[in-house]
Amino acid sequence: MQKILRIVLVVATCLVIGYLSGVVTRESITTWYPTLIKPVFNPPNWIFAPVWTVLYIMIGVAGGMIWNRIETDEENVKKAFKFFMYQLGLNALWSYLFFGLHNPLLALIEIILLWLVIFETYTQFKKIDKVAGMLFVPYLAWVSFATVLNASIWWLNR
Repeated sequence: MQKILRIVLVVATCLVIGYLSGVVTRESITTWYPTLIKPVFNPPNWIFAPVWTVLYIMIGVAGGMIWNRIETDEENVKKAFKFFMYQLGLNALWSYLFFGLHNPLLALIEIILLWLVIFETYTQFKKIDKVAGMLFVPYLAWVSFATVLNASIWWLNR
């Protein structure tokens, strides 16, 4: 039961971070964001919430799986979980920089750092639990796409 509770707690934490990021995003989606020039591959706005919800659940499950290894691999789990927390914080910060401050350039610099920390989290997770590591692959792919999208929006609106 404790193992399931850990996973549920980490998933809930990720979803709360996602919700709080959405609070920052909501107003700008209807006011500032429509005024930007966007690339042709910009997805419709409605796609972001379901994609992020699924991603937050997946990375939450991965984080819980890693936390469940604390008794058998404490040193590596603590290291991996630090990176997990860093990427979660950077994930939330991106929304504030892009949508809150309306600063695509600063958000672009930050999302590159975010991608690197996500990759390191994936690497650390994979050493401890291959499935937990693989749960980070869609997240890495989406943030890779988001980085290109962010860069394109910055470039088109500079």
